[in-house]
Amino acid sequence: MSKKTSKPIIELRNVWKIYQMGDGGVKVNALRGLDLAVKKGEFLSIMGPSGSGKSTAMNMIGALDIPTKGKILLEGQDIALLTESDLAQIRGRKIGFIFQQFNLIPTLSAVENIMLPMIFQNIPRHERVERASNLLRMVDLGDRIYHRPTELSGGEQQRVAIARALSNNPDVVLADEPTGNLDSKTGETVMDFLKKLHKKEGKTIIMVTHDVNIARRADRTEYLLDGRIIKTKKNIIKKRGR
Repeated sequence: MSKKTSKPIIELRNVWKIYQMGDGGVKVNALRGLDLAVKKGEFLSIMGPSGSGKSTAMNMIGALDIPTKGKILLEGQDIALLTESDLAQIRGRKIGFIFQQFNLIPTLSAVENIMLPMIFQNIPRHERVERASNLLRMVDLGDRIYHRPTELSGGEQQRVAIARALSNNPDVVLADEPTGNLDSKTGETVMDFLKKLHKKEGKTIIMVTHDVNIARRADRTEYLLDGRIIKTKKNIIKKRGR
């Protein structure tokens, strides 16, 4: 069951990310003093136009990149100070990723795709098979265990991707436009599984989306513009049923 606490599991403090385009080229401020706190067990959606810094922020939260300045705290630990080896361990154990493009390996079956992240954590094969099979049953794909991605619909592929994100039982799940390649009905089905994951498993979920209706499924929505949270935009999203 979802249980939010007052203490943030993730906190971004005055985070800046500055990219330099080419040798001596123009500097681009992708994030400009971003402040964001996410409570353990919270479902947060992030909205904003293209180029607003959403993907950059997700890369920071997911330990895929480090800030130019500022702090990114995961359970109180500043991940910007960690080695690449330590960051890889965080990505493998504490964070699960769901991508818009699914990113499933076409030559592997559904169960093999889910087992793959466990290999890098040295989980024994029998445990990998059992865990992956259970995850597929959780997303109602128990009868598709040995099907390859090309034999699955878009919605089924995304559900495999959700199961893969849970393979190492992460504390935080990052979903980057998880319904972006799906029709509205299939997208709602995928969101139902994310909500189930949030409520029953107590996972912290951070989701980027362009879809206001999808954003309403979250506990809270923040609007990003020019690398900052825009407070005046918060009220444009109202939770469903309110």
